[in-house]
Amino acid sequence: MAAGCSGTPLAKKLSLRDGQRVWFDGMPEHVIDEIDEYALELTFVAAPEDAPDAAHIFVTDRAAMAEKLTVLRESMAKDGHIWVSWPKQTSGNETDLTEDTIREVALPMGLVDTKVCAVDDIWSGLKLVIRKDLR
Repeated sequence: MAAGCSGTPLAKKLSLRDGQRVWFDGMPEHVIDEIDEYALELTFVAAPEDAPDAAHIFVTDRAAMAEKLTVLRESMAKDGHIWVSWPKQTSGNETDLTEDTIREVALPMGLVDTKVCAVDDIWSGLKLVIRKDLR
């Protein structure tokens, strides 16, 4: 089943491709299952310090997000990307994150957002990449 209403497979929405080194943190099992349905050849790294091409963190508070982004920014592939997912306001889950608070933390790190998507009924995602002039 595709995430959200678009009908696009979740793995495609998240810009995942064969051969990528990925690190997922806090990803719900049903989201992992949906990505697995796309049958990509991904290499899972054990830690964010292992230079992933793609990372996806699921967070509910700004401090935890900032800590994880700091580590990822230093170790990620220069042409890689990071998805930050936070609970939608309508989910009923407590969070201090919005698109704007994610940008407030990410922009000073040299990360810019390029895409937003509905991961599922609970989680929204914002895709971050290293600013072109810093690659």
